[in-house]
Parts: sequence; C-alpha cells; structure tokens
Amino acid sequence: MSATYTVSDSDDGRLIAGLVAKARAAQAIAATWDQERIDEVCLAVGWAVYNDANIRVMARAAVDETGMGVFEDKLTKHKNKVLGVLRDIKTARTVGCIDYDEAKGIMKFAKPVGVVGALAPVTNPTATPSSNGLSILKGRNAVIFAPHPKARGASKLACDFMREALGKVGAPEDLVQCIEEPSIERTGELMRQVDLVVATGGGPMVKAAYSSGTPAFGVGPGNAVQLLAEDADPVDAAAKISLSKAFDNATSCSSENSVVAHAAVYDAFVAAMKEKGAYLCTADEKTRLRAWLWPVGKDGHEALNPKVIARTAMVVAEGAGIKVPDGTRVLMVEAQLPRRGGEAVDKWAQEKISPVLALWKCPDFHSGLEALVLITDACGTGHSSGLFSQKDEYIQAMGLTMRSSRIMVRQGMASGNGGTFANGMPSTVTLGCGSWGGNITTENIHWKHFINVTWLALPLPMNRPSDEEIFGSHWARYGK
Repeated sequence: MSATYTVSDSDDGRLIAGLVAKARAAQAIAATWDQERIDEVCLAVGWAVYNDANIRVMARAAVDETGMGVFEDKLTKHKNKVLGVLRDIKTARTVGCIDYDEAKGIMKFAKPVGVVGALAPVTNPTATPSSNGLSILKGRNAVIFAPHPKARGASKLACDFMREALGKVGAPEDLVQCIEEPSIERTGELMRQVDLVVATGGGPMVKAAYSSGTPAFGVGPGNAVQLLAEDADPVDAAAKISLSKAFDNATSCSSENSVVAHAAVYDAFVAAMKEKGAYLCTADEKTRLRAWLWPVGKDGHEALNPKVIARTAMVVAEGAGIKVPDGTRVLMVEAQLPRRGGEAVDKWAQEKISPVLALWKCPDFHSGLEALVLITDACGTGHSSGLFSQKDEYIQAMGLTMRSSRIMVRQGMASGNGGTFANGMPSTVTLGCGSWGGNITTENIHWKHFINVTWLALPLPMNRPSDEEIFGSHWARYGK
C-alpha cells in the first residue's frame, strides 16, 4: 500500500484493505516468477476465459443480468478479444532485460506495477475483466476488479473462472479478485488503495479515477464517425458499417454514431444499408426518435435515455412510437451537415449507445472532413474516426487533421479500434483518448501499460556537440 495513504476507518475501507492485502501477498509471489512461469499462468487463465463452455456461461449471464446486448455477439466479442490479447502477449517480454540498445548503452528491465484496480462497465462486463485481466497478469501483477453494480454477477463469473485456472497451475488465486458487492464508496476506496487504476466506463467513473490520487489509465467518451469519400465502395462500406453498428446492440464505445457520405455515393450507401436491415426514419419519425433518445429530465436538461442503451433497434423504435419492418437492425436519421461558424452542431452528433445512426451528406471531401472535425469536437474528441477511400491524399489528410487517437481505413470501427486479426492495433477493450479526451495516453491500453521499466545506462565515450553543430544554421540566417 502507498506509504502516504491511510485506510479509511469505515467498513468499506476495511473491506477493500483486506482485498488489497491478499492481492499484495499474491503479487509478491508472482514478482519472483521468470518469463516462462508467467507465460504458463497467462495461458491457463486465457484458456479459462476462452473455451466455449465458459464463454457461453458468461455471455448468457451478461445479457440476462443487464438486459443489454446480444448473446451471440457477446460470444463473438469475448472470443475475439481474449484470443487477440493472447496473440499480443504470447511473445511479449515482461520479465528481466527486455531491450538492449548497444549503440546507446541502454538496457531496459521490466518490473511489475503491483496491485491494479480495474473498473468494468455494465455494457461489457465479462470481456473487459477477461482481456484486461490477462494484460495485467502478464506483467506479474495482481488485479482487483470493481464491476458495475448492475453487472456484478457476470463480472464475478469471469473472475471466478480466472481464479480457478490460477489454482489449477499452482498460482495464488488472489492474483485475481472481485468486489462482490460493488458501490461507489467501495470503488473509490479501491482506487485510493491500489498502485494503478484502469478505468473502462463512463465519464464520471474516469474522472473519479484521475482524481483518486493514484496513477490511472482512463478512457474518454466514444463517438465513432465515418467519412465516405467519392471513391468509396458504398456496398462494402454498408456491409462493414451495418455489421459494426448493430453488433451487440451498439454496446461498444467504437460503434459508429455518424456517417458523413459524399453526395456521389450517399444514395447508394443508404440503399445498401437498407439491404442490410437498416430503416431510414421519416422527418416525423426522426422528431419522435429524438425525443425518445434524449428526454428532458427533472433538472430541465436533455440526457440519453437509459431505456435505449444497448437495446435492439426494434425495441428503440417501439419506445419512440415508430413502426418498422420486422428484423430491422439499425435506425437511420438524416442530419444537418454542420459547418464551421454556423449554428450549434445537431444533437444527432452525440453518442447514442444504441443501434441509431446519423447520416450526413457532404458535397466534397474537404467539407466532409470539416464535418467530422465538428462532430467529434461536439462529442468524443480524441476517440476515433474512420475513412472509406483508396486515395492516399485523403488518408493522409485524415491522419494530419483529425484529433482522433485512432483512425480506421475501410474498416468497421466496433472491432477495428480495439484491434482485429486484420489490422495491427493492439487488442484491448480500453481505448485511451489522449489529452483531447482527458486521458493520459492516446494508445490502446494493453500489456505494456502494466509494467514499470527501469532504464540502465552504461558509460559511453563523450559525445558533446559543438555550439556550431547546434546553432550553426541559426547563426547563418540571423547572426549571433
């Protein structure tokens, strides 16, 4: 425990202190392991949260307990995320000397960070602990999960499977623990008492992590938005975006919320989306849907309706009083293209956490790119954006312009952002959004964020540059 932290003299403080004490004892054992041993342990834990029988139990529990998402999609998500993490950590070095730069005389040694407090969201209560747990264990750390209260049973199942696997290979089961009756107070205590926090969830949770006094990795709000240039293949784009948007009823922070499409491909894209089960709302239906998505609360402010979060398009439509064809998977609305210096960006630019997709038509690439900037700045700055185009100049323009931590090219974003087997992104469920999103990093949070690295510097021959080498070009132009 941190030398500067005093355990709160409360039942919650003492309960968490007990979990932390057990975690520290277990982690002290793990800290003595060599690379072969920690890899053996991670493989055992990985199998426990990867095999079909256990995943089915977890996916069923997640849907039944929260009422969110799609059972079959949770199976797929869980399977892909865990396998992706196992792929990434398989050859990663996290013990001893992990790098030696002979020219610079620098050796790097990996050390554990200690006990990690990991917060899990209601929208992803089993894949988050499973994938983050593997990345944390790889660094020879212990982890204590704080589930969302509405998903505590599902998250505990994932932890129980991991603990059982640890015991089977003779490792301390307390390397993985879970707050069985989570609360705001207990989560706060956890964040104060551990060595590192990783917060995956809503904005208030992440802010609490950063204000806990403990080093923390958090995530910013999601608001993934795609741009279709005039050379985009609208059928390919619709196939990928419709699948991404409807996947698990849009529980992912990377689920597309908006698509800005060039006028040349807009109609074909909309038609292709309809072929994939999307329904385009009329003007009247759009008005009713907006009122249902963002009702005015007792405080007089609009807020996202919890009754739409991660529900099917059919359920959302019914709540809004909209009749849609059976099998509808996505609801689409046409929004007003935002322009710099114009009126406030349309409410449809906000994150919706439901199978509702806003469509925006642009006359050219540059106005579309400007719209992406305005949409993401309205909500989700720093998270992600995407582009369907083959033109390198457009791809470069996206990379240079967007204040996004990740940009997907010709890919669905629900899977692409967190790493797939068809791109090189590190596999994770926790996406940093940089200073743009109030986070410490723009990276996908993965195993390398759960090790401390000691830099050892060997002596080298003196290599001090002369003043002329450093200032020569400046003197030549401006004088001394």
